[in-house]
Amino acid sequence: MEFHPQPQPGAAKPWAFPAPERGTLDNGLTVLRCHRPGQQVVAVELSLAAPLDAEPAGLEGVATIMARALSEGTDKHSAEEFAAELEKCGATLDAHADHPGVRVSLEVPVSRLGKALGLVAEALRAPAFEAGEVERLVRNRLDEIPHENANPGRRAAIQFSKELFPADSRMSRPRQGTEESVAGIDAAAVRAFYEAHVRPATATAVVVGDLDGTDLDAVLADTLGDWTGNAGAPRTMPPVTADDTGRVVIVDRPGAVQTQVLIGRVGPDRHDRVWPAQVLGTYCLGGTLTSRLDRVLREEKGYTYGVRAFSQVLRSGPEGVGAAMLAISGSVDTPNTGPALDDLWKVLRTLAAEGLTDPERDVAVQNLVGVAPLKYETAASVAATLADQVEQHLPDDYQAQLYAALAATGTVEATAAVVSAFPVDRLVTVLVGDAAQIKEPVEALGLGAVTVVRS
Repeated sequence: MEFHPQPQPGAAKPWAFPAPERGTLDNGLTVLRCHRPGQQVVAVELSLAAPLDAEPAGLEGVATIMARALSEGTDKHSAEEFAAELEKCGATLDAHADHPGVRVSLEVPVSRLGKALGLVAEALRAPAFEAGEVERLVRNRLDEIPHENANPGRRAAIQFSKELFPADSRMSRPRQGTEESVAGIDAAAVRAFYEAHVRPATATAVVVGDLDGTDLDAVLADTLGDWTGNAGAPRTMPPVTADDTGRVVIVDRPGAVQTQVLIGRVGPDRHDRVWPAQVLGTYCLGGTLTSRLDRVLREEKGYTYGVRAFSQVLRSGPEGVGAAMLAISGSVDTPNTGPALDDLWKVLRTLAAEGLTDPERDVAVQNLVGVAPLKYETAASVAATLADQVEQHLPDDYQAQLYAALAATGTVEATAAVVSAFPVDRLVTVLVGDAAQIKEPVEALGLGAVTVVRS
């Protein structure tokens, strides 16, 4: 029997986040393209400058309905025909609204890119917004809201935003609207929002995939290049203000066997030079199963299946300012809600007093930086991150610079950032659980005034 020699590994190649090429179409549409050899499924992310704070008062949720209605028929195709044409391309199309704007996401085999982009351009250029389809989308959204309110995690997030931001801020209200605001949305409102905010001059398309053999310039010119619209007036981002006075709000769920916990405040966004250290320190605090919070609350005490600490950008402006939510989230069994919160605050106080350790920092860097090549294996993951950078007004090489900054961040810097992010006396705590069982032990902890609201 003849054995072939064992293959030998090649030299490791240095990895860097893919760098896009930037350009502009004649209609003003900004294009970022990124060639990824071997990625035969192309991902396209379109960012539309239609932020939630542009929604008319009393019609919160209209951006979401508009986003969903974009694929529900055009001047050339009915909703059913449009869906059938997408299916012929082997494409998936999705759209959603968030604080920075509306995002349209397309994935399609590279051989069908032109046809699929033509459909997307058609939806952006001439959406039907047929009254019956809009009414159906409104009913669907109204059906979703009770289910979201019944979900403890979602209910905690809704209450957290209401507590943290002033009542006149769009951020204080649910991103997809309330029952009252969604019920008032009709086709005319959707079209008015579309006409006011959706135009190529304020939009950006990110295209990622194996573009060899594809004349992308010609494809874009024949599809998105035919989309027209005026430049529009520049929007001013309203200031983000928040009240992080230490306090506790209990959303009463009589009989609940678990308490959903959401603790946090508002902090700096990715433009701030502290962001890499904050990411690193937050990961050490609660980014994985081996982080401090899980070691105590899960492994030692058995209060929970897991608690996570994270930072999430809410909105950023072109002038380089913005805000991110810094939060700790998880669930604990009802009888141990008080002890679990007590131990959580002890973790924070110990962190402030003693700091992180070098091994904690090293493991966090290895996990955050080392996993990046796997995290960005697909075209969709690269496109989504580039589109995030566009919406947050960051430079095209931001992600690559972030990994370099993470690797260069020391233990002292990471400690200072996470302690500043989670000061023990400036955290808003929302608990969704049985107030009759948890209110008294929580009050005894002295975390601030305790208020109970109905579920």
